[in-house]
Amino acid sequence: MASTLDVSRAELGLVVMYLNKAEARDKLCRAIQYGSKFVSGGQPGTAQNVDKSTTLARKVFRLFKFVNDLHGLISPVPKGTPLPLALLGKSKNALLSTFLFLDQIVWLGRSGIYKNQERAELLGRISVFCWMGSSVCTTLVELGEIGRLSSSMKKIEKGLKNGNKYQDEEYRAKLKQSNERSLALIKSAMDIVVAAGLLRLYPEKITPRVTGAFGFITSLISCYQLLPTRLKIKEP
Repeated sequence: MASTLDVSRAELGLVVMYLNKAEARDKLCRAIQYGSKFVSGGQPGTAQNVDKSTTLARKVFRLFKFVNDLHGLISPVPKGTPLPLALLGKSKNALLSTFLFLDQIVWLGRSGIYKNQERAELLGRISVFCWMGSSVCTTLVELGEIGRLSSSMKKIEKGLKNGNKYQDEEYRAKLKQSNERSLALIKSAMDIVVAAGLLRLYPEKITPRVTGAFGFITSLISCYQLLPTRLKIKEP
């Protein structure tokens, strides 16, 4: 009984630790935001009100967050990274940092602090284009890194000859990285569609309901990625 209680207490502690992260709360709010967008389908009502209020609330979580990607932009690239991937990574940092910085001006406009509403809306549209660009860069980076991991895993397989590759620690580590990057690839590719929906680039195909569905799925992926290792689905 005591051991079961100890395990439950430990698991609950991990959940509390997870919910204490500002990033985790932001992603949970994002799931509510896009879930509401899916339910409303762009039509006035309670769901659309929840969508709009949650969208504004999330901007508070992102105040000064642009510094994170600004730091990534000026940080050295890991050794051995091919130049194209390095440039794409830095482009992603620059675009995402710009998006987060401009998003603060949008928040000031919608809060009534910044009075030039027309300029605030224009900057908001530019910021979403920056986010779309960063998602494209992330997608290309993940594709490149998955390719590099695949080559490494094939080399390990050849070195093992008749051995069981799943018993090799290095192979399992590469496989785990590959799975994580594959999930990140799916998320970034879907976020491109979300950005296109927010910008109304293809309103007939990417409707508010499609935008909401894709955004809700990528939000759940983000929530999963932030989970402590013990709470994640274990690899077979």
